[in-house]
Amino acid sequence: MSNPGKKSPPALGFLTILRQEPHGLFGGYLILNALGRPLEFHCTAPIKPNRAQEILYGPTLDAFLYGEQIGRTLLKQAGIEPLLICTDQETTLSVREHTELPVALVLPQDEPPIESIVPENSPQKILRIDGAHRGGPKLLSFDLGRNRLALPTRSEDDRRKIVERLSGIAENLDLAEPFDRIRGAIAEARQAIR
Repeated sequence: MSNPGKKSPPALGFLTILRQEPHGLFGGYLILNALGRPLEFHCTAPIKPNRAQEILYGPTLDAFLYGEQIGRTLLKQAGIEPLLICTDQETTLSVREHTELPVALVLPQDEPPIESIVPENSPQKILRIDGAHRGGPKLLSFDLGRNRLALPTRSEDDRRKIVERLSGIAENLDLAEPFDRIRGAIAEARQAIR
């Protein structure tokens, strides 16, 4: 996806995946300019794993579907390379293995922290009083402007890149809003093909 000779305007990518039964998973990737105007939009046809895939992939199936099959495919279709990719689903962070770009999870402002999220200034010791949690990586949360973001703790370099790349515009960004646009566009596309 990276083309050294390609000059792109400052843009932000937003990637989300919707599970809509009985069809399966639909992916959507929206690239916006710094003013929030759309530059590109791509979506997938539904993807539904078969029973053999469910058995063989086991607990790694969602990361494979969200990151490799859907996420990587959508990123490759894009003609513009954004400053970063935002997602609203923890599983979609797995697309980071398939791109050079930083990928951040946008956390809802009104939601209490998830038990696997480590606050930025924490010594990373977590005391749990709930049941067993999902097997995904621990996340490092941080504030950027009026947004709360999270990254796997092994992605500290991505945090630095994100802060650097969005300095000067972070205060004006609402990184959660574009996901509503993607969901609406996918619903519209599905109705158009019926």
